[in-house]
Amino acid sequence: MPADLAVIGLGHLGLPLAQAAVAAGISTLGYRTGPEGGSLTPAELRRMLAGGFRPATNPAELGRVRTAVICAPTPRGADGALDLGQVESAARALAARLRPHTTVILESPVHPGTTEAFLRPLLETGSGLRAGRDFHLAYSPSRVDPGNRDFTPTGTPKVIGGLTPACTESAAAFYGRLTDKVVRARGPREAETVQVLETNFRHVNIALVNEMAVLCHDLGVDLWDVIRCAETKPFGFQAFRPGPGVGGHGIAQDLGGPSGRPLRMVELARQVNNHMPQYVIQRAAALLNEHGKSARAARVLLLGVTYKADIADQQSSPAHEIAVRLMELGAAVSYHDPHVPAWSVLGRPVPRADSLYEAAADADLTILLQQHRTYDLQGLSVKAQLLLDTRGATPTGAAHRL
Repeated sequence: MPADLAVIGLGHLGLPLAQAAVAAGISTLGYRTGPEGGSLTPAELRRMLAGGFRPATNPAELGRVRTAVICAPTPRGADGALDLGQVESAARALAARLRPHTTVILESPVHPGTTEAFLRPLLETGSGLRAGRDFHLAYSPSRVDPGNRDFTPTGTPKVIGGLTPACTESAAAFYGRLTDKVVRARGPREAETVQVLETNFRHVNIALVNEMAVLCHDLGVDLWDVIRCAETKPFGFQAFRPGPGVGGHGIAQDLGGPSGRPLRMVELARQVNNHMPQYVIQRAAALLNEHGKSARAARVLLLGVTYKADIADQQSSPAHEIAVRLMELGAAVSYHDPHVPAWSVLGRPVPRADSLYEAAADADLTILLQQHRTYDLQGLSVKAQLLLDTRGATPTGAAHRL
């Protein structure tokens, strides 16, 4: 059965797009490109199936859609570069079945120039068709914020850059069915660079407040009070808050190497953010020492091991490195997370606390890594022997803050 849309890649980018399309009344195929982190609850899957969603296992079905959006993940490889392997697999699967007049859109995070220099040749060689003449080709940066209830796909503008003006308008017509506002970029390279700028903006600003957290601790200054006051400025300031590290799927891109000029500030931001798990360990060890305890054989409870509050995604969560470093120091590590029923580190299962308050009372040190909505931080601060809050979420004076 033909469908209006094929979402190729059902991870953290593709699934939200497929959900939004189905909610908008668009019959949608979902095609996996490989192991992907996205998941649906049984209730969400039932709603999508009832609304016209159909998982596709036969790539031949990709040739029966009007629009195909590639949302394959692009993780960082061993050399630090973005791995385009799943984008390539998606492109080859689609190209062999590509029909004239189809609109193909790339949403995967990529370096500027990838749509034209990498994706276009794969599609043209595999199909015998020409982009911009026989089929439409465009790029649109994905703007997915997992767990954010304030900004839905409908209320989030979509940026589009097509190979030709006709490509842009075709992609705009599709996204106009999903969102209230479509923003047209001059071309694919500009649209790709929007994604780079937005991701780097997040990483650089988090690095700034992470450095401020270290500085303010040394000075005896309450950084969270500083941020509270600073964000009252109605212009020229946007509040970011520190934490134990930067998780998530958005990878800071410095564009170094043969593809472009390195962005020194982005590389520095990456170094600062990558150091935060070690800083958490330093603070934890210092707190234990101040209370007459050693990290070796200390019972340490980690609260919240996902990369973001109120979701189950653990992608690049700093909790993993923090657990590893604690174990290397000889600490006995356990965890609690309402969204993670089982967790392994270094191939070994980490004990999960069933009774949160009892576990906090029993632990020599409790470290809040993620502020899930279900946590009663006032109650935890009373029960815990020693509480290190890396999110500044506990009431003032109730815990040691990062």
